Amino acid sequence: MPPRKPRHLSFVDRHGLWSDEQAAVAAEVERQIKRDKLELVRFSFADQHGVLRGKTLLAQDAIAALKSGVSMTTTLLAKDTAHKTAWPVFTAGGGFGMAEMQGGGDFVMVADPATFRVLPWAEQTGWVLCDICFTNGKPVPFSTRRIFKDALDRLGTAGYDFLAGLEVEFHLFKVENPGLSPEDSPWPPKAPEVSLLSQGYQYLTESRYDRFDPALTAIRRGVAALGLPLRSVEVELGPSQCEFTFRPLIGLAAADAMILFRAAAKQIAHRNGMLASFMCRPALPNLLSSGWHLHQSLIERKTGANAFALNDRDVISTIGRYYLAGLLTHARAGAVFSTPTINGYKRYRPYSLAPDRAIWARDNRGVMVRLIGQPGDPATHLENRIGEPAANPYLYMASQIFAGLDGIAKRLDPGPSADAPYEMTAAMLPKSLAEALTALRADDCYREGFGAAFINYYIHLKNAELARFKAEQKDSAEATPWEQREYFDLF
Repeated sequence: MPPRKPRHLSFVDRHGLWSDEQAAVAAEVERQIKRDKLELVRFSFADQHGVLRGKTLLAQDAIAALKSGVSMTTTLLAKDTAHKTAWPVFTAGGGFGMAEMQGGGDFVMVADPATFRVLPWAEQTGWVLCDICFTNGKPVPFSTRRIFKDALDRLGTAGYDFLAGLEVEFHLFKVENPGLSPEDSPWPPKAPEVSLLSQGYQYLTESRYDRFDPALTAIRRGVAALGLPLRSVEVELGPSQCEFTFRPLIGLAAADAMILFRAAAKQIAHRNGMLASFMCRPALPNLLSSGWHLHQSLIERKTGANAFALNDRDVISTIGRYYLAGLLTHARAGAVFSTPTINGYKRYRPYSLAPDRAIWARDNRGVMVRLIGQPGDPATHLENRIGEPAANPYLYMASQIFAGLDGIAKRLDPGPSADAPYEMTAAMLPKSLAEALTALRADDCYREGFGAAFINYYIHLKNAELARFKAEQKDSAEATPWEQREYFDLF
């Protein structure tokens, strides 16, 4: 009998990239692809901006790619928000001092089988979210999903899980001119021309909601069909502005849900002649800023109890107060992660239902962090109102964990509740992305949490964005044409 040929190990097996549970789920995914007669599977990863990138494979090839991985170009990790390469990738080390990043070589997307879904809006199409590593099996240090996993591991070592609920505002428009003539396609291209789907300034009126409902229905149904825990659909104050809220999720699932929700909303809207924009403040007349309020608490691993609600004498526990103080202490530096665009800083205005300084209060919508709950209430939690809806959720949530853990470790004091939030003396939030980057450079907590290499990488990326802005545009209190081209359709 001839000797058996040695079995070839897949990329996943060779580098030990899946747990036993993931391997079992992957086998079920393979069965589902065959059972549902899917034709295509999209393999996607969230890039440094929280934007999905990836490749679409025919189903028979996708089954093999679950374990072999899907190759991508390392230059994708060097792109700014205009998709322009911000490092000299064809020099030694690619500008990163890393052999893996030079020459536009490959990295590998490795599917997380637990994220697999069948897309309700794309015919016979599956979708799976991926982690990324180099071809030698080493994790990519610029993977924002991996960074969030590291933050969750650190929180777990301290004895807690992260519980997060999403409250996301965005704009929904009718596309009048998609800008598909060659003249409309410089780099970055001209923003699509749109019209409103509803007038504003009738906050939460049923008549405005009913006018908006036909446009919202396709997105609502698509999001629900994906299994995301949609809780409410609301009409916001501004013209053509709405809000979706989601029930809380534990850990990685919360950030993954935000990634998938934004992609779903944009893709479904496009297929229905609309544009969903998570840009904070579009450069269109009379529009209002959108925010992303991140509801959060810690769950004790030993007991399953809410660690913020372990005190019947006060609204929030001692641990909760320390965590809250950490969010406030690192708010200026953390703004780079909660508000990563030039445009987002135009939301921080006094008397606007948006924060302008690092303060907290009990049930007050003018502060940065709103404490929600009553003494002994098991649902007591913090609502951080600092974020813009374009933020990368992995970085935004990781920044909360690193800051909160620092507050707990140092037993920081958040100070008194701010009853007059726009009059209280406190550290002001940055007025620009440049000011936030300056604060981040000096913040040892984030440099230790994210790692110095990632902080330097992210600052370089954002400086490239700022340099292009300053070369073409003078900053102003209102959104500029440059911002409209850069962010309106991307986010």
